[in-house]
Amino acid sequence: MRITAGEGLTAHAEFEVTEHHQGAVGLAHGGLLATAFDEVLGSLNWLLQAPAVTARLETNFKKPVQVGKVLHVDAQIIGQQGRKVFAQAIGHLDGPQGEVAATADALFIQVPLEHFRDHGRKEDVERAEQERTAGAPGIVEVSP
Repeated sequence: MRITAGEGLTAHAEFEVTEHHQGAVGLAHGGLLATAFDEVLGSLNWLLQAPAVTARLETNFKKPVQVGKVLHVDAQIIGQQGRKVFAQAIGHLDGPQGEVAATADALFIQVPLEHFRDHGRKEDVERAEQERTAGAPGIVEVSP
């Protein structure tokens, strides 16, 4: 999947459904489509420069997505209240203005970096901290 930041607090992604993403024969697995939405919606938090975790994700499936199709997902942050970030996305078939296949609403909670140190796999957290020290894009600390 390729995710691109848009204007303001928006992002666009293209997710190509392959045979590895099948649920029912010839169709995308709904759980994988929900995962794709979570990935795009979660990427919006980078635009806020604050780490966040998914608290709630609701996906509504409107039309089956066939293997071989590309789901075009447009996502946006629609509000923020304290540490809560509200976002929504829409997935189109056959281009960004095509038929709506699915929609999603999400709630993210901004967390301090300690959240990942306390709960993440140690070697992954250490590698991320080394990359950050080496000049990779930084993340702003968020107070609980």
